[in-house]
Amino acid sequence: MNAKTPTTEALTAGQVMSRVLVTIPPEESPLMAWELMRRAEVHHLPVLDAHGRLLGILTRQDVSDSWSGGPAQQSHRPVRDLLGRHRTPRARPDHRLSEVAGAMLDAACDAVPVLDDRGRLIGMITTVDVLKAVAGRVDTTDEPGEVRTALFRIDPVALPTEE
Repeated sequence: MNAKTPTTEALTAGQVMSRVLVTIPPEESPLMAWELMRRAEVHHLPVLDAHGRLLGILTRQDVSDSWSGGPAQQSHRPVRDLLGRHRTPRARPDHRLSEVAGAMLDAACDAVPVLDDRGRLIGMITTVDVLKAVAGRVDTTDEPGEVRTALFRIDPVALPTEE
């Protein structure tokens, strides 16, 4: 750890959380969710409604467990149907890292959203963030994060059949 980094016991969720997030709206498709995760190289997508409220965290496992049919079938179903299959604890920026890690263990999850006092998503802590903290590789900046929604849309195209 560098001289500015607090001890692991003193770290808070706000210091450890990932601040740049890719999100997805609830009406988007599992196909789009999979592609966003692949391109952004993430395993979790916060699902936000039109008002920016967190509805849940969609995981790669959620998408793969529910996958049936081909891309056409996956493009016509909303990701909101995949939420609620597991409990997702939430954290505040001032929660201690040890509290967040304990909540992750108790809920058997590997990502916890961090919400501000108004309930807005400001970050997320994953198991990778916890490992970085334990390894002393935490950037304890107080810079605000960035929440990005999907910036493109994928629609399946039917291939012409040979007659």
